Amino acid sequence: MIFYYLEKGSWMVERKKPRILLYAGKGGVGKTSIAAATGVVVSQTGLKTLVMSLDPAHSLSDAFDLDVGLMDKHQGEPLWVGPNLWIQELDIHSELESNWGEVHAYLSGLLNTAGLESILAEELAVLPGMEEISALLHINKYVRLNSYDLIILDCAPTAESLRFVSMPQTLEWYMAKVFKLERNLMRMARPVAGIISKVPLPDDSVYVAVEKLFKRLRGADAYLNDPEVTSVRLVTNPEKMVLKETQRAFMFFRLHQLAVDAVIINRMLEVEEKSQGRLRDWHLSQQHYVDLARSFFSPLPILTAPWGREEMLGYERLSRLGHAAYGDIDPTEVLYKREACRYVRENGRNQVVLHLPFADKEDIDLTKVGDELIIRTGNFKKSLILPRAFAALQPAGAKLVEDELTVDFGE
Repeated sequence: MIFYYLEKGSWMVERKKPRILLYAGKGGVGKTSIAAATGVVVSQTGLKTLVMSLDPAHSLSDAFDLDVGLMDKHQGEPLWVGPNLWIQELDIHSELESNWGEVHAYLSGLLNTAGLESILAEELAVLPGMEEISALLHINKYVRLNSYDLIILDCAPTAESLRFVSMPQTLEWYMAKVFKLERNLMRMARPVAGIISKVPLPDDSVYVAVEKLFKRLRGADAYLNDPEVTSVRLVTNPEKMVLKETQRAFMFFRLHQLAVDAVIINRMLEVEEKSQGRLRDWHLSQQHYVDLARSFFSPLPILTAPWGREEMLGYERLSRLGHAAYGDIDPTEVLYKREACRYVRENGRNQVVLHLPFADKEDIDLTKVGDELIIRTGNFKKSLILPRAFAALQPAGAKLVEDELTVDFGE
């Protein structure tokens, strides 16, 4: 399928794949407003656009100033909010029924056996990761069916959004390394467990359900790691603590081989040159942090969005915010391109080259286990599956030059 994007008849861009944009950052920086505003701006060009909330504390309906009761009745399905524009806030209870029936029933029963009341057991049986996997199931379906031209993901605060992007690889590892062994052990242990223990072991139907879920998720890592399809945009504020977390988020997304193509500094004051006093001082302080952000993230594009005189609620105000943030830029374009990881052979030696912005060589630790290279830097860890040409080799050395780490695997 090919889409055409027209802007006042002056230019045209050919689209062959749905685009996915992730808006991520620290809680409270305005990710939802920026994601929603982007959706409004793009939908006005004629592209069919979905904005999906990945935050358990959904606020997309609030951003569009909708009746909450209306969203409650919609049960987590896409809701039309304007020409070519839909929003979606997942309902975890509906997702449990449609995707997690067997798994949730087992966990609820297990917790109930442990002495918890049935209602409390059902609530606690929502494990970390269930919502992220449910979101991936929807996204996978939309990508396969070409349901939308653009899918915008309004991510949860940084820690939860990092769990979302690592989920496909985590599931791939679990299914390849643990699933079959665990399933066979349960088959052997189940007859004995019923005699010596009152704790129920999972029935094989639980593993069948997990296997079906995994099959529905296949392919998610391919489009998330394709820089022509998926881009991360980091939303931040002109404040020191927020910029520091944005740096950490940037490094983590790069470790997971997701393309970050822009940083958006939200809530910038618009002050006249002649203004004086505290407002002027605040404006100068913000400009200082914009300059600092440029030094941190260059050559990434740095976009700015204004701090409005009113709350950015509703379609019209979000439209103004989106146009102010992007100006003449096409939000669906890939705004910056750079490989997060590449495998090379130089002077007869195999090397892995990683882009690690803000990493310090004293904090980097490398370990090779089987066909995996484990990179630790600060509080983050990344497991990189190595090609066959690297799997039999051991790291022979590493060097960090500026923001690129080169790991040498010898001859």
